[in-house]
Amino acid sequence: MDSPVPTPILFVCLGNICRSPLAEGIFKHLAAQRTLAESFLVESAGTGDWHVGSLPDPRARETALRRGLTLTSRAQLVHPARHFSRGGLILAMDRSNLSRLATLGAPSDRLHLLRSFDPALANAAPHELEVPDPYFGPAEGFDTVFDMIHAACEGLLDHLLKEPRA
Repeated sequence: MDSPVPTPILFVCLGNICRSPLAEGIFKHLAAQRTLAESFLVESAGTGDWHVGSLPDPRARETALRRGLTLTSRAQLVHPARHFSRGGLILAMDRSNLSRLATLGAPSDRLHLLRSFDPALANAAPHELEVPDPYFGPAEGFDTVFDMIHAACEGLLDHLLKEPRA
């Protein structure tokens, strides 16, 4: 019997060195904890190309390491022909990147703000669903962002497990 095709999940922020690699690492970790690592094809990308090829920001890596995760992905730019054609979800960290992804042609039925999957934010206003960019702030901002992303990734995984798989 063939294994099911992994569900693509793409996390997107601006430069792909802070929020989206954290989301990628957190989601992969949570899926592995539930023995579901092979069920998802998880990537992160940015809408800007400033950091292509770079490791995640050292503060993001340090925050993740303190929480038991190692971030190893390299920053990449969103490639519409590749990332939008294979199905799955496209999860933006904020409304600006959500808008940019829509402009690039991301299918609207697969495009969401990541925090819209946080069950604690079920009745939140759109601006409350954003993951703030910690890049220009103090290192503590990465802890706050980690917690936001972790809660949203837990909710996302729960949501995906309830959905019928193709």
